[in-house]
Amino acid sequence: MSKARPFRFGVVAESAPSREQWVTLVRRAEDLGYATFLLADHFVNEFPPIAALMAAADTTSTLRVGSFVFDNDFRHPALLAKEVATLDLLSDGRLELGIGAGWHRDEYEQVGLPFESAGIRISRLEEALRIIKQFFTEEAVNFAGSHYTVTDLKAFPKAVQRPYPPIFIGGGGKRLLSLAGREADIIGLHFKVNDDGTVDASERSEGAIAQKVEWVRQAAGERFAALELNLLIGTIIITEDRRQAAEQYVRERDRPGPTVEQLLANPYLLIGSVEKLTEQLQRLREVFGISYFVVGDEYMEVFAGVVG
Repeated sequence: MSKARPFRFGVVAESAPSREQWVTLVRRAEDLGYATFLLADHFVNEFPPIAALMAAADTTSTLRVGSFVFDNDFRHPALLAKEVATLDLLSDGRLELGIGAGWHRDEYEQVGLPFESAGIRISRLEEALRIIKQFFTEEAVNFAGSHYTVTDLKAFPKAVQRPYPPIFIGGGGKRLLSLAGREADIIGLHFKVNDDGTVDASERSEGAIAQKVEWVRQAAGERFAALELNLLIGTIIITEDRRQAAEQYVRERDRPGPTVEQLLANPYLLIGSVEKLTEQLQRLREVFGISYFVVGDEYMEVFAGVVG
């Protein structure tokens, strides 16, 4: 039996009202033992990731920083590769590159970007990954595809991490997770978001996670054992009475939602004492091989008992 991968924990944040508060937040994450500090890439978020991640790296010494995730449609992959290489160089090799095909239709419409089918967006991401990897491993980039053409682009600066910073791809559908299995180092097992922005209740279940892990396994082949599997935890409730807390959660919702039983079985939602939460994470690692968990910065302090 292969040895279990060590746990890693990350914090994903959006912004802070001032530099001082941003620095305090980032340093607190490092002090609490979190391994990574992450930012999403949305027009609707206050901080875009590149400048904020550089500031986070500058104020810490061991904390890794990363995108969670760059939307491939927002930047040409050649420009993104140069930005990522620069971030990795200036952070002394502490960057993790998360990249995705984009999913938030509203912000595409806000800025006039066409929100094309998932198939087209994923095809574009596939080409982008080839360009980005070539940038990190070759002296120049030459690529001609259906979506991008790059001709004799000098590949500099060079990143510290070789062959390139770890690549994170998260997703909920078979095609995207299969791409992740072939190309990524870290894979986020996310619930699938429908085109209308809804999520089927069945997606938030261990059965759905088992299926997603199998898609990754089939695509990854022999490299599966080297992959790190990730879960983004949406809600954390520290309590000695799981059922009572779940019942209260259901009562307080202002719209139809999951039942108490569905909540208690939801792997993306942690309810219980610190000891119970630790057991839940250990079980997710034992059963599915998931060892990397990310929480929002609003849960950073309450989750610290598990991290420590």
